[in-house]
Amino acid sequence: MARVTIEDCLKNVPSRFALVHMAAQRVRQVKEGADFLVRASKNEDVVTALREIAAGKVVIKIDTDKG
Repeated sequence: MARVTIEDCLKNVPSRFALVHMAAQRVRQVKEGADFLVRASKNEDVVTALREIAAGKVVIKIDTDKG
């Protein structure tokens, strides 16, 4: 993938709002030491997080047990 786009990510995410939250959470995970799920080059962490989302490696976990 030469360039990641919002449209690439939105194929796997229901909204731009959810995309922002997913990317932010994934960057936090990487900063805390999590391994990348796709091959990371010289890109910033946020670009790699968006590549992971576009590749379908990061998904939304829906909590259905809200009491």
